[in-house]
Amino acid sequence: MTKRKENAVKYNNTSARYAILDELRGLDLVSMMLYHGCWDLVNLFGIQADWYYGLPGHLWQQSICWVFILLSGFCVQLGHHTLRRGAQVFGAGALVTAVTLLFMPDDRVVFGVLTLLGSAMLLTGLLEKPLRRIPPAAGFAISAVLFALTRNVSAGYLGFGSLRLWLPQTLYANYVTAYFGFYPWWFYSTDYFALLPWLFLFWAGYFLYGVVGRQRMEPLHCSVCPPLGWLGRHSLLLYLLHQPVIYGALLAVFRVLGS
Repeated sequence: MTKRKENAVKYNNTSARYAILDELRGLDLVSMMLYHGCWDLVNLFGIQADWYYGLPGHLWQQSICWVFILLSGFCVQLGHHTLRRGAQVFGAGALVTAVTLLFMPDDRVVFGVLTLLGSAMLLTGLLEKPLRRIPPAAGFAISAVLFALTRNVSAGYLGFGSLRLWLPQTLYANYVTAYFGFYPWWFYSTDYFALLPWLFLFWAGYFLYGVVGRQRMEPLHCSVCPPLGWLGRHSLLLYLLHQPVIYGALLAVFRVLGS
């Protein structure tokens, strides 16, 4: 093989999508759709399911958001135009908020996961140069520690376990403070992901990319389940559409069963 062909093959391999990452995102999207379908059944159709608001449901919900946010941060360095992508996702989050406020005010979404991801992408794009100067292993460790320390800011303190630093209640004032993680008692949202602590999980994924390294990611080019990959590549559109589609399908089923 000539050197030109070797370079061409190398370029094609590194420029191709990492199919496993798309499929992992698609799998997480399916899990999220099932979780939201259960939410509809419990909250809108009156199905009794104590496990949903117990530990099993909590672990399910956390697994979805952890994978989604960590993977989003990881994939930032695989793409381009981070600021533009962040603006698109943030705009999609604003659309979700507007629609729920207009048509489902009792189940409104304020500062949901799309708003978080859009904000994280915008901040990462703006801070890209200083972030790239941080060694990946150190960045990952620092982000993980900061995520753990800020995990309970919504509960009023920094730290974990018995190590707690209580924060002044004046921080928990309004919608602006709620955006950062300090929400007042009257704040309500059915899907709430503030900058703190979730930005640090996003950045943990961002630095994890450097820890893993592109060479060790070569096996991720191989596809295991193409349909999941398709879902993963269209995750933003599917996220916007899945809830009304699921609700409509469940409504039709319950009307048929009730007739």
